[in-house]
Amino acid sequence: MSALDGRMPALYLSHGAPPLADDPVWPGQLAVWAAGLPRPTAILMISAHWEEAPLAIGATQQVPLVYDFWGFPQHYYQVRYAAPGAPELAERIRKTLRTAGTPVQDIPDRGLDHGAYVPLVEMYPEADIPVLQVSMPTLDPRKLMEIGRKLAPLRDEGVLIVGSGFFTHNLAALRQIGPMPPSWSAEFDDWGQRALDAQDIDALLDFEHTAPAAGLAHPRTEHFAPLFVTLGAAEAELRGQRSVIDGFWMGLAKRSLQFG
Repeated sequence: MSALDGRMPALYLSHGAPPLADDPVWPGQLAVWAAGLPRPTAILMISAHWEEAPLAIGATQQVPLVYDFWGFPQHYYQVRYAAPGAPELAERIRKTLRTAGTPVQDIPDRGLDHGAYVPLVEMYPEADIPVLQVSMPTLDPRKLMEIGRKLAPLRDEGVLIVGSGFFTHNLAALRQIGPMPPSWSAEFDDWGQRALDAQDIDALLDFEHTAPAAGLAHPRTEHFAPLFVTLGAAEAELRGQRSVIDGFWMGLAKRSLQFG
């Protein structure tokens, strides 16, 4: 099936750290997920690991990788993902956002950080689909959702919009990994699933006040924030959302969602 046959889905995925590649289950889940999607004409990544205002467009020609992590074994710094750039997509985004009053800048030497390339290596290992990463210019859920709304028409052109974060994310609170996830992670994950199933966008937008253990699940909100870009881009398909991946990895909820 080609993306040109219909509108591309929009995704929110929990991207994992570099050791995701060593997990016995998760890489296969991502690969199966990608195999069931229409083939994108291009992939637009919004990662928790790039905050830049105004909204920045990354590399569009040769797309380097940003090894934005420290203290890992050397082989994690030797991963390559030589996907082609997406200059036409970048130009469409410039025109679309600037016309809508959203300022845009270019940072042409900024490559794909691990929130972008780690899952892409598992989903599209041939690296033969053009990829573009843009920054999050804010962590305000409503403003991010509005950016997603502006980007939504790209889905009709075969662009796969991917918000990449982690459904719960508090590394400092993971004192000891046991057989069960910590209560704060499990409670937030359960609340998030129920809010999504109920299409309770108001509760999701105000998650810092409406979700249980929100301050522990997201002491800083950058890993939940990409969800709101996806929600804006998929506003018409909220009823059809589904969790493609769930469960926990090192105590963190790896819930990953497809809309459309």
